Amino acid sequence: MKNILVIGATGQIGSELTMELRKRYGNEHVVAGYIPGAEPKGILKDSGPSEIVDVTDRTSIEAAVKKYNIDAIYNLAALLSVVAESKPMMAWRIGIDGLWNVLEAAREHGCAVFTPSSIGSFGAETPHVKTPQDTVQRPRTMYGVTKVTTELLSDYYHTKYGVDTRSVRFPGIISNVTLPGGGTTDYAVEIYYAAVKGEKFVCPVKPGTLMDMMYMPDALNAAISLMEADPTRLKHRNAFNIASMSFGPETIYAAIKKYVPDFEMVYEIDPLKQSIADSWPDCLDDTCARQEWDWKPQYDLDSMTVDMLEKLRAKLNK
Repeated sequence: MKNILVIGATGQIGSELTMELRKRYGNEHVVAGYIPGAEPKGILKDSGPSEIVDVTDRTSIEAAVKKYNIDAIYNLAALLSVVAESKPMMAWRIGIDGLWNVLEAAREHGCAVFTPSSIGSFGAETPHVKTPQDTVQRPRTMYGVTKVTTELLSDYYHTKYGVDTRSVRFPGIISNVTLPGGGTTDYAVEIYYAAVKGEKFVCPVKPGTLMDMMYMPDALNAAISLMEADPTRLKHRNAFNIASMSFGPETIYAAIKKYVPDFEMVYEIDPLKQSIADSWPDCLDDTCARQEWDWKPQYDLDSMTVDMLEKLRAKLNK
């Protein structure tokens, strides 16, 4: 990768991925693509180039690719799971019609493409424990449907046109920088904010609801490491299971309470979030990622908790 375009650069993952790529490749080599109303701010704006890039407008993608001589695209444009259920047509338009535009631009201009999938690509019929790399994928949410289609369409463009497409299935991402917006796993970020603020946390999913989670530094490293991997080693492309930790709300609460003894949590179940969570795997088998591109996470629940609390206290002046 020499010149990189990040589409969705002001989102939860995109804002941090853009900065990490600039640190590794140089500020001037990483373009922050955004849509009007979601302009880069602060260091994200000041540290490197930015352009309006809307995945639903292929001309804006191609204009940025040509202007900056882009050879790799990180396509992060998508609606998260809960929002996608309330706006299914928009979810498809952004996630699939938008991906088609990205892949066409990549085919014509010789770009590699990373478009993340998700644990949401699985469904209730999928084995929930140590979910295999290759298994049944029958999601019942629009978010999941778009993610399965993302995987298939990306594979199609690789086999049909030779486009270098790669992807991981992200678990829930936990970050101390940018708040998520509309995801089923958002509670695992919000609970830390509540603890640091001294607030009682109202948990939207019931005890024992296991889901794979990952700390943002590991998620960023996974995306970049896969794109840097030797293509001759890759038997799978779209998309690799990656795993770091799996827990239910009572477990993350206990981990936080070790460091914030007075922290309180109650349950108020959100039926939509609970139904989505119940359809997702408890934990993924990431053997293929470990074998094909040496994937290895650095954080577990305790080390993440220590770092999250420290960073949020500094951020919130608590």
